[in-house]
Amino acid sequence: MSRPIAQFVSVCVLFAALLWAVPGGAQQAATGGNSPLQINADNGIEWRRDEQVYIARGNAVAEREDLSVSADRLLAYYREVAGETEFYRIEAHGNVVVVLPEDVAYGDQGIYYSDRKVAVLTGDNLRLDMADGSVVRARDSLEYWEDFEGRPVAVARGDASMQSDADLIEADTLTASFTEDVQGERVLDRVDAIGNVRIRTPNEFAVGNEGIYYAIDDRAVLAGDVKITQGPNQLNGDRAEVDFETGISRLLPGSGTRVQGLLVPQSSDDGAEGDE
Repeated sequence: MSRPIAQFVSVCVLFAALLWAVPGGAQQAATGGNSPLQINADNGIEWRRDEQVYIARGNAVAEREDLSVSADRLLAYYREVAGETEFYRIEAHGNVVVVLPEDVAYGDQGIYYSDRKVAVLTGDNLRLDMADGSVVRARDSLEYWEDFEGRPVAVARGDASMQSDADLIEADTLTASFTEDVQGERVLDRVDAIGNVRIRTPNEFAVGNEGIYYAIDDRAVLAGDVKITQGPNQLNGDRAEVDFETGISRLLPGSGTRVQGLLVPQSSDDGAEGDE
């Protein structure tokens, strides 16, 4: 279950890095040690000096190594700080596509804010398609924060979902937090789900007010008016644990509450006609 969100964030991280590398209107240049960036546009690149912005129009594409961002228009806003040019906002407008070697992210608009170190994709049909068929979707925005309270964070807002194989996590908002492993590599730590949380597996359907997915253990915890449905059976409680590795779900009571269940036995007539 950790692969979809991890890949979703890798796209956003590289999207931010790629846009930050856009040089001052040049078709090919490098900034701050970044590798060269090639910009192409069918209708040319315009420099508006008084507005301090460069605009690439018509199937505009920014490419660096194995990465690319394409849009109908790309805008790079800059300002002069201590005698140096600083790009503080990069915008991609219309049919925005962010391409990695195997994965693709889509949106109508894309913005990178350097002051807050955040990249945001917005518009209709926000999604990230992975080569293995996994898909991350959001209605309102896909965001990546480079440093939120000391760690990188990715956020899918509005009817957010994370689909992997036969498992699906849905919520109003999904927030993925990252940490570093012993090798110093960035790894997914947890995914916080807030509002109308729903978890679907081949064997059960669980709902709750909020939940946390622990990537290392490959398990999720739900809390608040939790219900787990398995076929005709339903369990109600305050807290639940769903183990994606073993496929085992457990419903737990809250303080001063008890677990309730409606268990429906299989009918003795099931399959009777076929046996006659």
